[in-house]
Amino acid sequence: MTTRTVRLDDDAERALARLRKLTRLSISEVLKRGLAAYEQLAAMQGHVKPFDIYARLDLGAGGWSLGAARDAKRVLAGAIRRKHGR
Repeated sequence: MTTRTVRLDDDAERALARLRKLTRLSISEVLKRGLAAYEQLAAMQGHVKPFDIYARLDLGAGGWSLGAARDAKRVLAGAIRRKHGR
């Protein structure tokens, strides 16, 4: 068995305190169970590739682009004019 030092921000510290109060488990046991739960989640999601996520996004025709890449300078200038009302 090894000893680990973990830094927790205030939100994580409060969550840990709430979990300890709810479950009446030690800090070590709460963290072990949290790791086990995350391991299961990661195993289920581990096969997802970045393209799988991209393919699910419905960007429509042209995605979020304002124009073709070859017209980038013109399109950007128009977007800036529209934003600033000039």
